[in-house]
Amino acid sequence: MSETDTQLERTLTLKAVVLFGLAYMTPLIVLGTFGVVAEATHGAVPTAYLLTTLAMLFTAYSYGIMSRRFPASGSAYTYVRNGIDDRVGFMVGWGVLLDYFFLPMVIWLIGAAYLNARFPEVPSWVFLLGFIGLTTALNAYGIKLAARVNSLLMVFQVLVVAFFVLLSLRHVFAAEGAEALLSTTPFFNDQSNLSSIAAGAAIAAYSFLGFDAVTTLTEETIEPRRNIPRAIMLTALIGGGIYVAVGYTTQLVHPGAIFDDADSAAFEIARTIGADLFGAIFLAGMVLAQFTSGIAAQASASRLLYAMGRDAVLPRRLFGKLHPNFHTPVFNIVLTGAIGIVAIFLDVLSAASFINFGAFIAFTMVNVSVLFMYRRDRPTRDRYGVIGGLVIPGIGALVNLVLLTQLDSHAVVLGLIWLALGLAQLTYLTRGFTRQPPQVQFDDAE
Repeated sequence: MSETDTQLERTLTLKAVVLFGLAYMTPLIVLGTFGVVAEATHGAVPTAYLLTTLAMLFTAYSYGIMSRRFPASGSAYTYVRNGIDDRVGFMVGWGVLLDYFFLPMVIWLIGAAYLNARFPEVPSWVFLLGFIGLTTALNAYGIKLAARVNSLLMVFQVLVVAFFVLLSLRHVFAAEGAEALLSTTPFFNDQSNLSSIAAGAAIAAYSFLGFDAVTTLTEETIEPRRNIPRAIMLTALIGGGIYVAVGYTTQLVHPGAIFDDADSAAFEIARTIGADLFGAIFLAGMVLAQFTSGIAAQASASRLLYAMGRDAVLPRRLFGKLHPNFHTPVFNIVLTGAIGIVAIFLDVLSAASFINFGAFIAFTMVNVSVLFMYRRDRPTRDRYGVIGGLVIPGIGALVNLVLLTQLDSHAVVLGLIWLALGLAQLTYLTRGFTRQPPQVQFDDAE
């Protein structure tokens, strides 16, 4: 097997990786879910996002530790396998597949739904196939081109968010004066309480799914030991900052939690602050947000499959091979796109129910991996101490377990079924646990 079949090219800078992470998270998602979070918190959206940001930073810290210690593609799969045990790593990787496999499908489905709402004469499946075809082609051609397109589209998405915030501030200033811009009501009011804010924070946590996706680009990132940990923290911090700021200004425009339709509350508010013209621009931004997020999600999913293919957990000839010219895992990219076609027969709720279980399992176990590393790895103890090696990851694990308990019961059942299938595959690969699962040798060459 030639070198081009086994080695990814290092072309991504810190800026490109952070942009990929932000695209995966989709800054506009705070507006897409604003009404739902507002209803849960009784009108305290920015507080929910503030709490969730702090919680996610604990987990991001643990991801940074593990990515510095094991700078290779595979994300939680790699970290748990090396930090705890090969078999536990396999199960976590299998759980993460649930998230990575279906997240691109959900993203494309949402984008198609927005376009179909604006152009009902065109069948939704036409838009869905358009999303899938274009993102698959970009990712197959090369991560560098996808990153460039991603960066350009992220600029437009950020501009839409910025204009939404500015128009919100202008609207509030014109209606109530400068003092209203510094109100504390969006953070806490007579209707909200700690219980409602915690419930909203559990929902808001879904907006952060994907901040860890940058770790799957480790083998294509320049100076990964330095840049990947920084990218993880910056992605979570910048994304959380955007969510809090947008949630605050939007809640200023529309205090409380009463909407004609909570699912489309942001469209109602966009028309309030900028009339039909900005409503149209906002719709364009939401659609492009799904496109950029789809690029990042599909790229990450294909590289996780590639890591597991090289490990022979999945058939190596299919999943562990790179295209000789593009140096990308084309089979995995096409497979992820093909799975997205299933969305023709699903709605957003049923599709999204698959993804959250695996994400919270991964977040929890990466934190637990740091605890294991602290116990048996003296350099980790010396570098991070009790606070960095025990307290922070311990809090991160606990928070994610709490969030896991907040998931819909159907999602938990489906997640457990998926894990049972993974356990059966692990039993087969290890011949009834009489041998270790296949090992992967990641190439850390610069």
